[in-house]
Amino acid sequence: MLSTLMAANLRLTATAAAELGRQAAVAGTPGQMHLDLTPGECAEHVVRIRPGHLAGVAIARADGVTLHAPQSQLKLLQGLCLDYRGDLSGGGFLIRSANGIQTCACGSAFNRPMS
Repeated sequence: MLSTLMAANLRLTATAAAELGRQAAVAGTPGQMHLDLTPGECAEHVVRIRPGHLAGVAIARADGVTLHAPQSQLKLLQGLCLDYRGDLSGGGFLIRSANGIQTCACGSAFNRPMS
């Protein structure tokens, strides 16, 4: 099940929503997580996820967790899908791209063409 569309039109997969909820609960900020983009080495933008509502607006909500991001980054997040993949050696959040967005092999970084 995908999230309700919010400010940035970012989608969450069910596995991403479950992991966001788990991390928020462990951090003592139930239902609140924050996503922002930092400069990357392998791609222009790297996703950073932290617990709590640090600033910005709600960009996605699913399974009892709300993901917030800075207002200034909403256009960069438009049309992306946040997924989570875990296995015996660990796990991590991955960006699934829409048309015209190039993701890095690491899965958490992307380039977006200027428009």
